[in-house]
Amino acid sequence: MSSGRFDGKNIIVTGAAGGIGEAYARGLAEEGAAVVIADLNDEAGEKVAADIGGRYIHTDVSDPESALALAEFAAEAGPVHGLVNNAAIYGGMKLDFLITVPWDYYKKFMSVNLDGALNVTRAVYPKMTEGGAIINQSSTAAYMYSGFYGLAKAGINNLTFQLATELGGNKIRVNAIAPGPTDTEATRTSTPEEIVKDMVSKLPIKRFGKAEDHVGMLKFLLSDEASWITGQIFNVDGGQVYRA
Repeated sequence: MSSGRFDGKNIIVTGAAGGIGEAYARGLAEEGAAVVIADLNDEAGEKVAADIGGRYIHTDVSDPESALALAEFAAEAGPVHGLVNNAAIYGGMKLDFLITVPWDYYKKFMSVNLDGALNVTRAVYPKMTEGGAIINQSSTAAYMYSGFYGLAKAGINNLTFQLATELGGNKIRVNAIAPGPTDTEATRTSTPEEIVKDMVSKLPIKRFGKAEDHVGMLKFLLSDEASWITGQIFNVDGGQVYRA
């Protein structure tokens, strides 16, 4: 049953067919949001949409035409109140060095994991209402060695700062969430188990994160309670990273 917190709010979540994105979509719907799920995995995305009473659209965030189609689709239900740029290549991604990763793969990776957030934002912001909010999905990988994945997330952080400045005049806020090591299928298929165990052993709160651990921060940043917060990166990471 809806609590009313997001009743009547039209919110897009990209990459919501699974993992943290799915948890975001379900959490928002539980509080009354009309959620648009944008993903490439049609079967899983349609199932999540059916489960929560939302709408699904096949979307390639790296493709400007696909992003524009998403914006038009979402706006059929009225002005967009929130955009969550969560889509990324993560599960099953190549593990390679910046100096050796095949160039074509690197460019495709960045077109989704960095450029995708800008591409979708450019398409959607004209459809957004005053007081709207954009949340970018960063990662604590931005602050440590993690190859091209960390490079993309560091770019997301700076993109967040830049967009917050550019869109402030439109009364649109832009923030980011940086998850720490989180137990999702994507993590299990992309990060060797011994690396995960080592990361968790060094956390002040010594457990793997859960997708649901990030939903509270998302709800706060999309809500009116965060109406004077923009251009910020919020770690949800069990204490993995400290920033002065």
